Amino acid sequence: MRLRMILLMAVTAVTALTAACGGVEPDTSAAAAADGPAKPVALWGAEGGFVTATMNALRPPRLVLYGDGLVIADASKQMKLTDAEAGEVVARMEEYLTGQPPTAEPKPGAPSVTDVPDTVLGVRGKDGKMLEVRVPALEQLADFYPKQLVDAKKLMEGLATRAAAEGADYVATRVRVVAEGAESAEGKPAPWPEGVPEPSGVVDPVWQKDVEGAAVSAITKAVPAEQKYGRSLFATSSGTTFVLSWRYLLPDEQSPASPAPGGKG
Repeated sequence: MRLRMILLMAVTAVTALTAACGGVEPDTSAAAAADGPAKPVALWGAEGGFVTATMNALRPPRLVLYGDGLVIADASKQMKLTDAEAGEVVARMEEYLTGQPPTAEPKPGAPSVTDVPDTVLGVRGKDGKMLEVRVPALEQLADFYPKQLVDAKKLMEGLATRAAAEGADYVATRVRVVAEGAESAEGKPAPWPEGVPEPSGVVDPVWQKDVEGAAVSAITKAVPAEQKYGRSLFATSSGTTFVLSWRYLLPDEQSPASPAPGGKG
């Protein structure tokens, strides 16, 4: 199996990632691994912090590496790593995160930092389980955390930067739609996009739904990608005004039939 191959290669990989990065294979598909749905083998994300409800619901991982070598950054850019590159990333992330607590604590004397997201770093171990470490205010308190955690973030951050510069646009057949009430917003709302489900029940603070098929074309056309985090006013058939936002779902994220999550990013 491809995932098993990558994890085995993670033990023996000795070539530096920066030296291996020249052999990118162009690929614009989010294909699943041969033995089932694509599974993340390394990730970097953020959780919590002082952000809007819409941003919290839409926030994707900063970077995900899948078992087939697919890298997706911010659910907007993608590139493909070779097996050797992917194995090296997994090996280094495993080295950095093994032995770390589920939630890291800064050294004594660290200043108090509030309202910033926790950094989430993860790697799939040889046992097939995802090892995740949450690091509060890692960017602000880097000097107060173990160097391994800082290095893990730098590794993933470097991949994200490379994907943004060299990768292709990421698109998918499924989209997460988020609506936030905007009754007091200025401007004339457009009619609700045809084919996109309308919010039902009490919206507190946001309504979200994962869609596919014709609804994807409708929402991406109504709210262009460069505006998806902007103010896009739409009125439902009952006259209620909402700001509509969306993002493409990742290969491992749920189908429209699944219950709506709590916005974990």
